[in-house]
Amino acid sequence: MTPVLAVTPAEKLSDPAMEARARAITSELRCLVCQNQSVDDSDASLAKDLRTLVRDKLKEGLTDAQVKDYVHERYGDFVLLRPPVKMETILLWTAPLLALLAGAAAVWTAARRRRAPAGPAVLTEEERVRLKALGVERDLDR
Repeated sequence: MTPVLAVTPAEKLSDPAMEARARAITSELRCLVCQNQSVDDSDASLAKDLRTLVRDKLKEGLTDAQVKDYVHERYGDFVLLRPPVKMETILLWTAPLLALLAGAAAVWTAARRRRAPAGPAVLTEEERVRLKALGVERDLDR
């Protein structure tokens, strides 16, 4: 229930269309305190400030893209839940794929090791002498 209660009635805009635009924008922005929540879902004070900022910019007449660009310029790529693909964020975008490939390689390697037939154990000369001394009558020349 916390995400539903994050946006207080005092924050909401009177125009339902503009409020919907504000909610759409804030749902795409990362809470800088919580980090795993959108600004729209977070009840942190900084998230409240960002929601207010977005609503103020919409009241000033900025488009949705201009509002997002303004917040992005101010806080950087980290504020976007879906940051742009560029050299600075390439690891962020490729990390899930790299983790999946590493996991698949580990499973494949483990499966190959299990299937590898174990060859016959080769006895050392000392082991052969000890077995003959114990009276083992088997052919030890294998």
